[in-house]
Amino acid sequence: MTFFIFLLACAAAASTGVLFKPGPWYAALVKPSFTPPNWAFPLAWSIIYLLLAWAGYRLTLIPGSQVVLALWAAQIALNTLWTPVFFGAHHVLAAMVILALLWLVAATMVVMALQLDVITGLILFPYVAWLSVAAALNFSILRHNR
Repeated sequence: MTFFIFLLACAAAASTGVLFKPGPWYAALVKPSFTPPNWAFPLAWSIIYLLLAWAGYRLTLIPGSQVVLALWAAQIALNTLWTPVFFGAHHVLAAMVILALLWLVAATMVVMALQLDVITGLILFPYVAWLSVAAALNFSILRHNR
């Protein structure tokens, strides 16, 4: 049951991608050569959201994980916020600030999770890796689309 609560939080975050699609605005932006193909985004996020839910569930089983679980809650809130700011409002700078904060929270969460349980920390690592790609992409878009 607990896993499904985390999965529901991830589904809520993912739903912003359905509500705020990239569309013509995003297609017209100057993007870097390392931009993943469009099909990679839903695939990567689907896997990451499943991993996030699994890691959140695992954290509930570990004594002393309250701070890491609070970071989990903070990152999913920031994650949910980014899409409407970037794709909905087209505020690339504000989205970059959100993404930088999200990356810091997620990286801290991974480091702390690794200290509690190596497997849970490793489950979360792809998330920080993908956020790194997203941050580089967001920064490049910010830089080349004034």
